[in-house]
Amino acid sequence: MSQSETPKPDAGTPAPETPEAAPRRLKLALLPLGLFAALALLFWFGLFSGDKSKIPSALIGKPVPAFSLEPLEGTNLPGFSSGTLKDQVTLVNVWASWCIPCREEHPQLVELGKDPRVKLYGLNYKDKADNARRFLDNFGNPYVAIGVDQSGRTGIDWGVYGVPETFVIGRDGTIRYKFIGPIMPDTLKTTLMPEIEKALAK
Repeated sequence: MSQSETPKPDAGTPAPETPEAAPRRLKLALLPLGLFAALALLFWFGLFSGDKSKIPSALIGKPVPAFSLEPLEGTNLPGFSSGTLKDQVTLVNVWASWCIPCREEHPQLVELGKDPRVKLYGLNYKDKADNARRFLDNFGNPYVAIGVDQSGRTGIDWGVYGVPETFVIGRDGTIRYKFIGPIMPDTLKTTLMPEIEKALAK
């Protein structure tokens, strides 16, 4: 080999890294982490911001999903089904005894239960009957009927993210609004009641 020839690296020897390669490799490694952080931020903003409508529901403006729920054992209340939610503006509140925010919103539900213009239905989600009854004994029962969704199947059909959630149903059985999170005195006045009034006006 002449002195002017440059020796070629062996096939098994990796080529030396160029100065631009390390930053490029670092960017590729950080890309999935950045995407995850962005998605987490969007989810957090939608779930915990004051405007609960940030998490959209594909069911708004559509008939309630077909379902039929058995009553809560040990109460004198009936269960309910999709056919029940017609001819009057109704609210479906998804709750459970193990849900701490459900306790925070319950006084507001008791007040809503006194409004003769609407009927309040409780969808008891993945709960134990004894615990659910004890919850109602302790905090009061605002519901005209309670349906038990032990498996969570009905909740999935309704697009439930978690508990509590409350749906406003029009007289025609169409979902008019979905409120995610606990109903507090301020959100009852400024957010939920206006949506109930809209449904009543139709």
